[in-house]
Amino acid sequence: MTPPSADLSTDARILSDGRTLAYATAGDPDGRPVVVHHGTPGSRLFGALLSAPATAAGVRVLVPDRPGYGRSSPPPAEWSWGDWGDDVGELLDWESVDRAGVLGFSGGGPFALAAADNDRVARTGLVSSVVPPAENALATLAAVPFALRAAFRISKALASVAGPDAVVSQYTDRSLSESVADAVAADFHEALARGAGAVERENRAFASASFDPGPAGVPLRAWHGTGDENTPLAPVRSLVGERGGTLETVEADHLGTLLDRRRAALEWAGGTE
Repeated sequence: MTPPSADLSTDARILSDGRTLAYATAGDPDGRPVVVHHGTPGSRLFGALLSAPATAAGVRVLVPDRPGYGRSSPPPAEWSWGDWGDDVGELLDWESVDRAGVLGFSGGGPFALAAADNDRVARTGLVSSVVPPAENALATLAAVPFALRAAFRISKALASVAGPDAVVSQYTDRSLSESVADAVAADFHEALARGAGAVERENRAFASASFDPGPAGVPLRAWHGTGDENTPLAPVRSLVGERGGTLETVEADHLGTLLDRRRAALEWAGGTE
C-alpha cells in the first residue's frame, strides 16, 4: 500500500535560535501559499489530507510540525504564543514567500490566530477550531502533572494494536475510506513520536484565559460543525463576531467538517475565492 505521506515533500531547517522546524509541502507547487496548522496532537503528515484538495484549489500548502511534534524540536521554557509568528516568518523566508494565508484545524486554530501577528499573513481560516480559554476534558487533564501524557501513551499503544479506526473514532463517527483513515492514523502516530509533552503543553495553554486572538485587521473566516463534540461552536461564534469575521456552520462533526470543507477553506485562505 502507498503510504499516506507519499505525495508530501518534507524538509527540516534550523531556526535562528538553533531549534529544528520540520515541515511538509504539498498541493500545487506554483499555487498561492497557505501555512496549515495541524491539530492537537498532529504533525506535518496532516498535509496528506489536504494534498489533493490543495492541488485542485491551486494552493501550495506548508504544514509545519509545531514545536515538540514529529521532527521539530521542543520549544525553550520561555517560548510563548507570540513566538510562533516568528517561527512562521522564518518558514516563509525559507520558501521565498512574501505573503501567505494561514489555516488552522482544531488545536491548530489558536496557532493560526497567533501567526496572524506576523504582518506577512494575509488571511486567517479556522476549521473546527479550539478557542481559548477551552473548557474540555483534555484541558482539564493537562492541569494534572503527567496525566495527559500518560493518557496519550495508552491511546497510542491501543491505536497501534487496534489500527486506524481507533484513531479515527476520536474525531468522527463517519465511515472513512481506507486512505483517509490511514492518513489520520499516520498523523496521530507521528505527532507522538517525541512523546506527549507537546500535547500537554498546548492543552495547558488552551485552558488559559490569556490568549490574544491576533490583529483585528486580518480577514477571518471559520467553518465549524453543528455536531462537533470535540470543540464547541459557541466560542467560535463569539470570536468571529467580535473580530467581524465570517462563520459558516456545517452539518457535520469535528473531522467531518474538515473533510467537507477542506477545499473551500484552502481556496479562501489562499485568496483564490
